[in-house]
Amino acid sequence: MNYPVCLRKDNAGDISGDDLQLGRLYEVVEKDAGHGMLRIIDESGEDYLYPQSWFDEVALSAAASEQLAKALPHR
Repeated sequence: MNYPVCLRKDNAGDISGDDLQLGRLYEVVEKDAGHGMLRIIDESGEDYLYPQSWFDEVALSAAASEQLAKALPHR
């Protein structure tokens, strides 16, 4: 399973990166939310849209993915 990792969080108009941490993996709510956006659960605990260009996917092993899925409080 793949999880996006935040690689940048520069301001993009009305979008703020204040609720993101660089280098952190995030839980995806909607992979292609349209217009190049990704819907994730951010540091606020809520789901918001962010530019896909701010993230890159990280492939995890099945075991690591399973452990991460269990650890995420939003599942």
